[in-house]
Order: sequence, then C-alpha cells, then structure tokens
Amino acid sequence: MRKNIVAGNWKMNNDLSETLSLISEIKQIQNTSGAECMVAPTFINLQSAFETAKGSNIEVVAQNMHFAQNGAYTGEISASMLKSVGVRTVILGHSERREYFHEDDALLKQKVDFALENNMRVIFCFGEKWEDRSADNHFNVVESQIKNALFHLSAESWNSIVLAYEPVWAIGTGQTASPEQAQDMHAFIRGLVEKQYDSSISEDVSILYGGSVKPNNAQEIFGKNDVDGGLIGGAALNAESFMAIVNAF
Repeated sequence: MRKNIVAGNWKMNNDLSETLSLISEIKQIQNTSGAECMVAPTFINLQSAFETAKGSNIEVVAQNMHFAQNGAYTGEISASMLKSVGVRTVILGHSERREYFHEDDALLKQKVDFALENNMRVIFCFGEKWEDRSADNHFNVVESQIKNALFHLSAESWNSIVLAYEPVWAIGTGQTASPEQAQDMHAFIRGLVEKQYDSSISEDVSILYGGSVKPNNAQEIFGKNDVDGGLIGGAALNAESFMAIVNAF
C-alpha cells in the first residue's frame, strides 16, 4: 500500500543554528495526517539534524549522493558516509542537479543502483521544462527519464523507490500547474510502471508532486487520486507552512 509523504528539500539554505532551530520548530507542531515527514538539510548539517530529530516522526534525508563508495572524487559524498550519520533516504535527479550540474539519465542510473545496493531508499525526481510542455512533448520527456534510469530495476527494488514529478516550468517561475495537470501526469506515470511491471507495483509506489506546493493549494493537489504527497521547496523553510502542507491530507 503506497504511503503519503511530504519531503522538504531545503536546498542551499540554513546554516547549523538555523537547521536545528527549524527542526525543533517542526517537532513542536503535531503531525495530524499520518504522512511521512522528511527534511533534507545541507550535507554538513545532516548529523546534527539527525540527532535533533531523534524521538520525532521527522526523517532526515540527503539531497544528493555520489555513485561510488569512495575514491578520488573531491567534494562528493557516498552512501556509506550518509548511513554513518543515520541517513537512509536520498533525493536523486532533482531538476537543479540536472540543470546546473549536468546530471543525465546514465549518471542517475548509476546513482540509483548504488543507493539500492547500499539499502537506501531513493526519492527519484524527473520532469519537463516549459519548452517540452508547450510543444506537447511532456509525456515523452517524463517517460524517457523514468525508463532510462529506473526500468532496469528488479520488481523487488521498487520497494525502495519513491517517484517525484517536478514540472520544472512551475518551480519558482510564477507559473503554476493545475491540480488536474498534476493528476494527469501522475496517472500517466503510474500507468508506465504498471505496463513495465504490474499493477501491484504501480499501486504501491508513492508519486510525489514537486511543483510549488503551498499551504493554500496542498489539500486540492493531494486530493487527486494519484498524488501521494509533495517534494516541497521554499515552503519547507518555514515550520508552520511546511506542517500545514504535511497536514493537508
């Protein structure tokens, strides 16, 4: 049975004191929805965040990860390093990693494989740009991103996969995707997984929406049949707005 999940991707925000303060504030607000609640601070604050979140239902997750266990990869972080500080879930394929750091499907496939080999859960991100949407090519782009990085996986591996659809054109641009557009894409994605595997896997996988979810639109978006939660950016940097989204189910 798929789970409702709300994950706050803090990106390159919050120093150590701000990180600990925000987690402490989130802990003080009751999670009434039962949704899984995740936060993704910067690498250097993961251990302190994990310790601060102990005793709560907040899971601390990583924003990225390298595809090798160790070696001459200056500035990179491995799965074993993340696990050593308590992290068991990693976000891979975020639109900003694809755009600014040129991470392609082949690289992301390596990262996904390595995360799963290390018994980590993956929140795998994908989505189209405005030129794809305006050219009516958005379904093809999303299908390609998912197939290239994930469809080599065994059926069992999908127990550790969470999907996150990000319409890149609706993130920080002032444009917004409608709940109906989100549902249409999520239904399409679920159909792709069913076609490749079977209905039990497609019905069990959680598909998050990452297109500027706010407290004032979360309930309508999460009310759609195939939307199982959100990958939250700016609204996750405020405890009250983030928990309003968590409690929108």
